Amino acid sequence: MTEIIQIERECGLLTLRLNRPEKKNALTRAMYSHMAEALKQADTNPEINAVLITGSAECFTAGNDIADFIQQPPGSLDSPVFHFMLNLLECRKPVIAAVAGAAVGIGTTMLLHCDLVYVSRDARLRMPFVNLGLCPEFGSSLILPRLLGHAKAAELLLLGEGFSGEQAAEWGIATEALGSGEATLAKAREMALRFESLPPEAVRISKQLMKAPDRELLRKVIEEEGALFTQRLRSPEALAALTGFIKRH
Repeated sequence: MTEIIQIERECGLLTLRLNRPEKKNALTRAMYSHMAEALKQADTNPEINAVLITGSAECFTAGNDIADFIQQPPGSLDSPVFHFMLNLLECRKPVIAAVAGAAVGIGTTMLLHCDLVYVSRDARLRMPFVNLGLCPEFGSSLILPRLLGHAKAAELLLLGEGFSGEQAAEWGIATEALGSGEATLAKAREMALRFESLPPEAVRISKQLMKAPDRELLRKVIEEEGALFTQRLRSPEALAALTGFIKRH
């Protein structure tokens, strides 16, 4: 267990709990490293049936810690954030997410790679990449237009428009929207524990079949987005926007 990522084991369920409340669970390189390693180990551990990713009943994550990002931006696909992305993408075990409060940037895009997603109705999701001089990441430029159509995806990715947990469920980004943060975390845990009684190999094969058609294309898109994202981080537009963000916060 670490202070910033609480790793809990309950029967065959491994829970990764974002635990940085003073920073609204903003993600650092260290947090990505812990989550990437936990996902990698869960994937090969026969005693783990499912993985639950959650924050608190008040906040999922405010996205990347901008100060940490500027101090040591990911310079290649070998950085902790991309290790996390690829380990989540490749995880053969069911991954469940419980989202309450803010889910910003990768806090939203990671949900596109989870198998079950439970959100509070008043959760606030947003992908403000362009607003920060950046570009979409984690396959969102491929998945969202397919899921929502180009026009709605453009509203979310080009304008950075926010949306609620209730809308996320209506659009198919989330499995179900619940009335409160507490109810959301409880529901996600309940459903994650159901994998304890299901044949694990049948679950694994079924997930593999569902993911297989787009796996290679999605990996390619994530790599292309990642290369452009790292370039954008060094651009005058992004440096000005990110510096301004830090000053305002």
